[in-house]
Amino acid sequence: MKKLFLLLLLFLAAGAWLGEKMIKDSGYVLVAYDQTTIETSLWVLVVLCAVSFVIFHWLINLLTRTRFPTAKLHAWKEHRNQRISRRKTLKGLTLLSEGNWAQAQKQLAQAAEKSDLPLINYLSAARAAHEQNNDQATDELLQKARSSTPEAEVTVAITQAEIQLSRGQLEPCLATLLRLRSLAPKNSYVMKLLKDVYLRLNDWKALSKLIPVLRNHQALKEEELNDLSAQCYSHILNDSVTNLPVETSDEDRLHALGKAWRELPSDQMLKGGLVQQYTELLVSLGAESRAEQNLRELIKKSWDETLVNLYGRVSGDNPKKQLDQARNWAKKRTESPALFLTLGRLSMRNQHWGQAVKYFEQSLDLNPSAEALGELTRLLRNLGEADQAQTLLQQNINLVTAGLPELPMPEEAKAST
Repeated sequence: MKKLFLLLLLFLAAGAWLGEKMIKDSGYVLVAYDQTTIETSLWVLVVLCAVSFVIFHWLINLLTRTRFPTAKLHAWKEHRNQRISRRKTLKGLTLLSEGNWAQAQKQLAQAAEKSDLPLINYLSAARAAHEQNNDQATDELLQKARSSTPEAEVTVAITQAEIQLSRGQLEPCLATLLRLRSLAPKNSYVMKLLKDVYLRLNDWKALSKLIPVLRNHQALKEEELNDLSAQCYSHILNDSVTNLPVETSDEDRLHALGKAWRELPSDQMLKGGLVQQYTELLVSLGAESRAEQNLRELIKKSWDETLVNLYGRVSGDNPKKQLDQARNWAKKRTESPALFLTLGRLSMRNQHWGQAVKYFEQSLDLNPSAEALGELTRLLRNLGEADQAQTLLQQNINLVTAGLPELPMPEEAKAST
């Protein structure tokens, strides 16, 4: 209050002083430009300048205040559009999860036009269009997604590859995925999709090159990788023989088979299933001696009961030498049922019937198996020991009937009456 009073006194004093000056001397101002002159008193000029300043200042404020409401209105409109877009996006995603493809596509596509993240909307709308088998709309929406967010090329291309794979467009899908490999070489999902395409194309050689990459990046579980490897390399071995022209000689087939075998990863050469397949292919081409030699070398490298069992099923060039080799193994492998089964079979090839019986009995003692039982009973019957074979079979009937369901037997039915 005191400040206001002092300010008022100061204003009155200044006004009195200024009035006195104006009365005492009004002053004279002359402004001349070219042929024009303006004459006025000093105080009138001062008042004009003051009034002009006030008007100019008012105009500036008016323009500033006019722009401010416009910006505020624009911000409000943007916020409203975003709110509507988010609501439609949420509704579209909900419809998509419920399988309402047509409405989902409509809501998502509309929301994308005003969304600050249109990529999500376009990709989801493309999936909805794909579910309706509308290929044209799907491709258009994918292109809009690519145009709206160029930096998300990998994301768009992955969606495109998934849709192409679902359509069965394997060649275009492969081209898309190979381009993706160059853009994102460490993307494990791209590797999985590429694996699926190779499987559907039966491109086993390409898949064999991809398997080590899948393993290095841990893109699949170890069990899945093992199954995939077995399937892939099994087809490679089989195709090396069967895909040749009909007129191809056995020698050329053996050469192609041997080449395919040597190109397998070293760890796969010890897999029982693949070794057995390779052995059977060799035998089918009349190269049983080569199969025996290959088995012998593999067993020396790494002892495997499956391979040892298989060794007794093939016939080498020299049955006696083959039997001697197995006997040498038996000096260190005294607890191997597969080895004694093989010794029994090799003894039969050398017509050592008594030794064969003993070896089969040892195998049966170490690990009762239907295979050893079958070999022993067959040999005993052919040696005229049918009763002994029957007794042995009766004693080990559980090996033969393993897995059969529990059912009433005639003896049991008679005893119950």
